[in-house]
Amino acid sequence: MIKRNLFIGGEWIEPEFYQDRYSPFTNEKIAEVPLATIREVDAALESAHNVKRLFKKMPAHKRADILENVVNLIEENREECARLIAMEAAKPIQIARGEVTRTMMTYKFASEEARRMPNEFINMDAAPGGENRVAYTIREPAGVVAAITPFNFPMNLVAHKVGPAIASGNPIVLKPASQTPLSAYFIAELFDKAGLPKGMLNVITGKGSVVGEALVTDSRTSVVTFTGSAEVGIAMRNKAGLKKMTLELGSNSAIIIDEGVNLAEIVDRIVTGCFAFQGQVCISVQRIYVHESIKKDLLKKMKARLEKYIFGDPLDDATEMSAMISPEDKDRVLSWIHEAVDEGANVITGGESEGNMIQPTILDNVHSKMKVSCEEIFGPVVTVTSFIEWQEAIDYVNESEYGLQAGVYTDNLKRAFYASEELEVGGVMINDFPSFRLDHMPYGGVKKSGMGREGIKYAIEEMTEMKLVTFKK
Repeated sequence: MIKRNLFIGGEWIEPEFYQDRYSPFTNEKIAEVPLATIREVDAALESAHNVKRLFKKMPAHKRADILENVVNLIEENREECARLIAMEAAKPIQIARGEVTRTMMTYKFASEEARRMPNEFINMDAAPGGENRVAYTIREPAGVVAAITPFNFPMNLVAHKVGPAIASGNPIVLKPASQTPLSAYFIAELFDKAGLPKGMLNVITGKGSVVGEALVTDSRTSVVTFTGSAEVGIAMRNKAGLKKMTLELGSNSAIIIDEGVNLAEIVDRIVTGCFAFQGQVCISVQRIYVHESIKKDLLKKMKARLEKYIFGDPLDDATEMSAMISPEDKDRVLSWIHEAVDEGANVITGGESEGNMIQPTILDNVHSKMKVSCEEIFGPVVTVTSFIEWQEAIDYVNESEYGLQAGVYTDNLKRAFYASEELEVGGVMINDFPSFRLDHMPYGGVKKSGMGREGIKYAIEEMTEMKLVTFKK
């Protein structure tokens, strides 16, 4: 059983209160973690605020070296990191190992971007009156970054906020998800060992109504970066005032599969996109729109693949699916399935639970107003709907209030380009599923899926201010 303290000002501070954390799979107590008070949040913000001038003056190569040191330390502790993720998130160990690999790459990109901040020379004589002048822009750290991260990628989504903050010279206060805080505290240890000066990274856990509220509204915070639900993100935006914000919010990502596509070549990929980590992924496939000529074949192939799925302990190498993050989330997903069935949907496979695990579920005969289609289910459920005309499929995808990423499978180049132009999303993956993401890509959505972009280079732009300097010769 693990016991953690707050990480404030480079020191491990014993909190006033602790809260118990339990394994989503076994329901056994696995940790005691801090339940921060407003006083402790204030201490973390003050610690970050006090070092922001110092951090701004730290040379880029030193920040880059610290990030590279963290990459090396994660490599040395690779298996411990993966087991920690699997234990606290019930993420199958093979998928957890993949997350660790991605985390290393994210910090590697951050190290590289620290050395090439996007400063720019301006040709002043391009306009009348600009003769005999020299000008350039520089990127400066915006100030204290408040980062609030979700449970589903407890190490890599932390990296997507901590990495660019450190790279660009911003001190950071991190609030990891209450369900999965252990990975974040472990990363804090590694940054401490890597040589990050005290106060530049602070990690606190606690209730969103206490910690999150204070981080978003406090005047010492300059940047808020949040990944979570649309409802919470919108509420934060309304409270943040003029702070810079990056919001990575909800989605019900869709795939369009055109007629003539070879399903045998893509079915495994699609099933992975639907059900990896129990569907608890922002860009998990929730809606499939398939040409009516191949719909029956798709359902048959997907069902056959799911019959071979292995469920169980996330620490078992063979496990492909494990428990939902909490019993409450399991109950919510099941209630949405039952509600859809009551409204006329057909269960092709799944729809049942065992313990805290839900069978991967495929639903047919779903209309767009059902929760399983129009809201973010964040569970192992996918809906399959047929179309005849290409425009019909585009309209189905765009009917959603969300717009994070979409996938399009087609052998028709004209249709591919048309989809890339007409789909109302932040990213279109042609001949791949919407769950595809590399950690240097610009990543973010439109509509209720958020604002701003992650991906280290793009996150640095969100965390810095541009300053113009001109010289008259």
